Amino acid sequence: MEYFISLAVLLGIYITLSSSFNLIIGFGGLVSIAHPIFFALGAYTTALLAIHFQTNPALAVLAGGGVAFLSSTMLSLPSLRISGDYLLITSIGFQLGLLEVIKHVSFTGGASGLGNIPNVVEGSSRSAVFAVISCLIAAAVVWMIRWLLTGPYGRVIAAMRDDELAFSALGRNAMMIKLSLFAIGSGFAGIAGGIYAYYFQYISPDQFEILQSAMLLTMVVVGGMGSQWGPVVGAVLLLLLPQAISFLNLPPSVMAPLQGVIFTTLVLIFLFWRPQGLIGPNQRQSPEEA
Repeated sequence: MEYFISLAVLLGIYITLSSSFNLIIGFGGLVSIAHPIFFALGAYTTALLAIHFQTNPALAVLAGGGVAFLSSTMLSLPSLRISGDYLLITSIGFQLGLLEVIKHVSFTGGASGLGNIPNVVEGSSRSAVFAVISCLIAAAVVWMIRWLLTGPYGRVIAAMRDDELAFSALGRNAMMIKLSLFAIGSGFAGIAGGIYAYYFQYISPDQFEILQSAMLLTMVVVGGMGSQWGPVVGAVLLLLLPQAISFLNLPPSVMAPLQGVIFTTLVLIFLFWRPQGLIGPNQRQSPEEA
């Protein structure tokens, strides 16, 4: 039973991550794969505040989201001013570079990771409490994204994504919409990182490498990029798939590469044969209908 409750915690975290990533890449049309680094920033910020300052858990998690929000703005502003394509290059460099910094500074625990994160929920019901919190946050994020895409603002986002040149010719500020979507999505990832840090009480740079980017991208593409419920479906399927593989009792040296191959293969299959994902156009809600 404990195993399934722990899986529910992860499910809530990854629904938050995939839905917020879909806001950036699906609805915003911004090509970035650095979502895990904002997940990491939220986790490390929360953990350091908890360890060194005994910050209230809710405030620490919100601070993690705030750091991710601000960091994403500093990353995206220069990239988007040049060209949207440069965001992909910058995001890869930012992710790899920041992970190297985390690995080589002492206060983050270096390559060995950061442990001794305070336990904020005691007792046998700890996992159940985290499962409820994680799933409630996931539901709130999905609802907030749905609310954001509702009505006139949703139509503005769709118009900017579909034809930025015409959108700008009408005098609308595409740059501000892109920055706001990127920052909001990254902030949600930071909040997910805070929950992750408190639950597992240990974080390391290896948990936020490129494999995480591949996993999140696969969740969004398989579920349905630009779909309201696609990332939720993708997160459920792609989270259960590695758990099923784990029952094969393969050695870690085989397990990690195998997961990477599976994620990459699924992305290619869906991009070529079903680019709309599992949630097809008939089930997909547009921003006007959300």
